[in-house]
This record gives sequence, structure tokens and C-alpha cells, in this order.
Amino acid sequence: MAQRLSGKTAIVTGAASGIGRAIALLFAEEGAKVCVADILTDPKEGGTPTEEEIAARGGTAMRVECDISSWADIDAMVGRVVAEWGRLDILVNNAAHWTTTPLTETAPEQWREVMAVNADGYFMCSKRAVEQMLTQSVEAEARGRIVNITSQHGMIGAPNDIAYGTGKAASVYLTRQIATDYGRRHIICNAVAPGRIVTGKPGVSMDPKGLEAARARTPYPRLGEPMDVAYAALFLASDECRFISGVNLMCDGGWSAS
Repeated sequence: MAQRLSGKTAIVTGAASGIGRAIALLFAEEGAKVCVADILTDPKEGGTPTEEEIAARGGTAMRVECDISSWADIDAMVGRVVAEWGRLDILVNNAAHWTTTPLTETAPEQWREVMAVNADGYFMCSKRAVEQMLTQSVEAEARGRIVNITSQHGMIGAPNDIAYGTGKAASVYLTRQIATDYGRRHIICNAVAPGRIVTGKPGVSMDPKGLEAARARTPYPRLGEPMDVAYAALFLASDECRFISGVNLMCDGGWSAS
């Protein structure tokens, strides 16, 4: 079987760890040249840096240190990808930030930190990517594809994390608006909204009480894994995703349906 992303170039933000790492590894396995964009190098859950792991598996990757709250970083990243690989076919907006605080305990500075990544960062990465994609030829009915990693908490409340949930809701809307404004120019934009994904990264996502509550609500007999989201992103980034745009695909084991 042919690799589903053979000949494609992709940027994956937040690709050092967790879901972003899984997406970058899978995209490279499927033939894409992958720009591993992150402010970190080492995976939070441990292991070999993503770009080194891709190279060890025979793939092609470059690492770019990129703070997606900085337009200068984003502009330089896209410029480097195009200079080295000729075009940008796929952008995966995955990097995210959170505070784990409710409204009354969230300082304005914390709010701005989260919005700078979860809302502003997705906007700026998408803007720069679309600017580049519009200069490219149409291949397999697309000049380029954007996949936003949103969250179930962009659709319903994020308990005790108002900034995170609001930022993710913004990325859901951004997905629809890009699809609406640029569909006629062959830009395809979709999103994947993960439910509870067990990444192995330390922190609130591994809280036993939270995990048990998610297990109790999720109809599927296990919680999510990073590769579950990666496979969903792979479809939305591939040429198989044709007459689908503006969709926020729930990847939550039926959580949102229950």
C-alpha cells in the first residue's frame, strides 16, 4: 500500500511530546517530511527526541524551535520549511497551554498566557500557512490542509480551567471560518477534538480522580491514546479527505454521545 502522505510536507506544533509527537511520528511513517515545532526538545513522557526518532525510523524531519505566540518565530519556521522542502502541504496546530484554574482564581496574566498559545497561536500559524498555501499549485484538489487539535472542552465546559476551554472553543470556530473563507481557493481545514487521552506526561492529565471520572463516562472500554488522535489527524491531512471541511471530529470514545 502506498504511503498516505508520500511527497507531502508538514508542520506539527507541540511535536516534542504527547499527541503532537504521535502525529509527527505517524506522518513521517506515512511518507511526509515533518517539521517538529516546539519550544522543548525532550519528550515530557521520556524517550528520544521526536526528530531523532523519525530519522532512526528512516523518515525525514527537521526540528524548529518555535514559540507559537511569536509571529516572528512562526514566519521564520514556515520560511525555512518552504526554503528546504519547496512547499507546505499540511499544518497541524497542536501546541497548547493551560492553567487548571477556575474564573475567580485565574489571573489576567494567566489568561493571556493561555490565549497567546491556544487562540493567538492557532490564528497566527494558520494565517502564515494559508498565506503560503495560496501561492502553491493545487494538488489532489488542495493547495494545503490544516488540522487543528481542539478538545472536547472546546464544545462543553472545561471544569476549573476557563482559559483552556475558551481557547479551545476559539480554535473550533477558527476551523469553521478558515473552511468557509478559503474553501473556494482549495484550502481544506478540519479539526480533531480529543477526549481524555492518556499521554504519559506528568501533571493534571494523570490525576487518578480525573482518569476514573473519564473512564466512568466513556462508553468505549478504555481511555484514549495519542495514536488514536494521530490516526484521525492522518485522515484529515491526507488526500482521502476531499469533500470534508470545517468539521470538528470528536475523538473521545463516545464520551460526547453519552
